[in-house]
Amino acid sequence: MLKKRLMSAVAMLLIFSVIVLTACGESAPGSSKEGKGTGQGNPASGKKYKIATVVKLTGVAWFDRMEEGVKEFGQTTGHETFMQGPQKADAALQVQIIEDLIAQKVDAITVVPFSAEALEPVLKKARDKGIVVITHEADGMANTDFNIEAFDNLEYGAFLMDNLAKAMGETGEYMTTVGSLTTKSHMQWEEGAYKRQLEKYPNMKAVARQLETSDDQKIASEKLRETLKAYPNLKGFQGASGNDAAGAALAVEESGLIGKIHVVGTSVPSVSQKYLESGAMSMIGFWDPAEAAKAMNTLAVKVLEGKSGEIKDGYNLGVPGYEKLKVVDGKYLYGSAWVGVTKDNVKDYDF
Repeated sequence: MLKKRLMSAVAMLLIFSVIVLTACGESAPGSSKEGKGTGQGNPASGKKYKIATVVKLTGVAWFDRMEEGVKEFGQTTGHETFMQGPQKADAALQVQIIEDLIAQKVDAITVVPFSAEALEPVLKKARDKGIVVITHEADGMANTDFNIEAFDNLEYGAFLMDNLAKAMGETGEYMTTVGSLTTKSHMQWEEGAYKRQLEKYPNMKAVARQLETSDDQKIASEKLRETLKAYPNLKGFQGASGNDAAGAALAVEESGLIGKIHVVGTSVPSVSQKYLESGAMSMIGFWDPAEAAKAMNTLAVKVLEGKSGEIKDGYNLGVPGYEKLKVVDGKYLYGSAWVGVTKDNVKDYDF
């Protein structure tokens, strides 16, 4: 009799343990593991993906900052994330890197193209192999699952022009530079700026437009010096590449033209602070490359998890500046992440 009672007690304990363990394994009502319409979070499936980010070039402050975002995303989510890029801005070198990543069978490639057109064939190859492709600064790119921009590029260009016009007193001759004529975002910023000038600032005149710098600070400096020789009354400079404005500001300083030539462009505070404080540069516009990296990687995971359909107008990607996306033609995404910085607020940023 005692033996039967013991066996019954053991059986009851086993049943109770199973019930408790099952209950613990379930989510409480209303406590989803992934917030609706947001978030980078750990993959619900528990699967870890290998995601490569390919940039225009390495060893410059802009992409150093982007790499911080790539690494932070991996640390936060558990995915294997890393960044690669050529040591100089060269589309052929980017193609070679992507070919190598295809051979490695990575799950996704996020890329900032130096030349969108040059990368179309290799990115098509990647997608044909089942690799997810996310692009940035490549508005209108065909062979991508999503292209994400920090903002509407034409509006950003107009914003830069408004600041250049303010510095120039809305009058005088100016020039513009781009990293490459095949870098779509740079061309759109320049186009947006030029259109704004024609519409709003009739007393300003573009004497040299879309001069290529290959994302090189030294070349940007040389372009300003050359243009100044041809147009000695030059009064303004707007640069698209992350190195253009700094190169122009250096030329302004060395030529003793602070206060006479006004420089604006896209840059980061760590590069431009000294020029803003000296007066050689009037303002910079930018978005945080680290947050852009997180946005790209978050999108890659969404696609890999079969959740592309969630990406609609107003979608919150869970990344600062990308909380309310604008979606055009299904796969072209726009955030609202630009920042304007002058000598008055440059110390508010630590990158």
